[in-house]
Amino acid sequence: MATINNNYLKLKAGYLFPEIARRVNAFAQANPDAPIIRLGIGDVTEPLPVACRTAMTNAIEDMGDRSKFKGYGPEQGYAWLREAIAKHDFQARGCTIDADEIFISDGSKCDCGNILDIFGHDNTIAVTDPVYPVYVDTNVMAGNTGDANDKGEYGGLVYLPITAENDFTAQIPSQKVDLIYLCFPNNPTGATATKAHLQAWVDYAKANGSIIFFDAAYEAFITDPSLPHSIYEIDGARDCAIEFRSFSKNAGFTGTRCALTVVPKTLTAKAADGSDVELWKLWNRRQSTKFNGVSYIVQRGAEAVYSPEGTAQVKELISFYMENAQIIRKELTAAGLQVFGGINAPYVWVKTPNGLSSWEFFDKLLTNCFVVGTPGSGFGAAGEGYFRISAFNSRANVETAMQRIADKFKIQ
Repeated sequence: MATINNNYLKLKAGYLFPEIARRVNAFAQANPDAPIIRLGIGDVTEPLPVACRTAMTNAIEDMGDRSKFKGYGPEQGYAWLREAIAKHDFQARGCTIDADEIFISDGSKCDCGNILDIFGHDNTIAVTDPVYPVYVDTNVMAGNTGDANDKGEYGGLVYLPITAENDFTAQIPSQKVDLIYLCFPNNPTGATATKAHLQAWVDYAKANGSIIFFDAAYEAFITDPSLPHSIYEIDGARDCAIEFRSFSKNAGFTGTRCALTVVPKTLTAKAADGSDVELWKLWNRRQSTKFNGVSYIVQRGAEAVYSPEGTAQVKELISFYMENAQIIRKELTAAGLQVFGGINAPYVWVKTPNGLSSWEFFDKLLTNCFVVGTPGSGFGAAGEGYFRISAFNSRANVETAMQRIADKFKIQ
């Protein structure tokens, strides 16, 4: 008889966002006239930039012309897109990243999980707490953890609490760890990391032979010019870090699917015999075997992000969502809530009032205000007592949701 991957049975519950959807759907069925506004999942709402749509339309026409038709593309991505990314996102910031070190994919979420394919099961893995659930769940699925305890913490993982007391930036661990997940601007807390903070992590990683998985999905929302957008702005990062990026939030590609992973050719890890192996070669082999590339049409749309028109339109899109974040911060503060984030990131991290648990606060907002957010406990044990509000929505919905909170939500 066929058997299953038993590691899946270690997962404590459904993935966070489907669980939220289940609860909201149940409420909507019981209250069909409730005008629910969803500020939970970080999905965009505004149309794709005109430059991207035009480029994609032209690419569709190419597919109808035998002389321009594209079949299987290069698994690593078309050179013209990788060259644009290298030039504008990295080299323009002083990062020594070449186009052939960039891999185009269909999502950072996928890459953050798939990267584990090229690493062994004997690594000590560190994650922040709270944390984007994909980092933890994919390690569970891969068999890199033990069972979860009563707080939902999995054996085999090193948890690094991030709280208001440490400005939501994890302290360097006293023990040696091999793989380190960092996300800045942070999901879910909206916190950012200074160059000095990231330098400390790079120095630690180099001293211990560790690899940093750096998720920079929200780098485009940084407004403070002193803050780094890439781990490769830090001296030595080429020797210890892999960076993940996405077009989902800056250019609205959540439904279009295009992202990238940077694996420097100078990056190595140890084989079982103690020899050094280039991780670029392993990731290239993995992608060539398990991935057939992002469609030509989508990659042309992503390339247009770097055109003069696309750059201006993406900037407007980012500003729109950051204005939403400012409205959320202002109104929640006026309602008496303690808020964090929302300045260099599109997420506002809220302290739940009156000792309410994260899910109790979720229920209170849903039933009293018809507003959906994300319980902090869904991001880890240290997220209990907090709540995430997303700035990704229409202006009308954001203003209406905040007005409902101001009118109906009372902090006793």
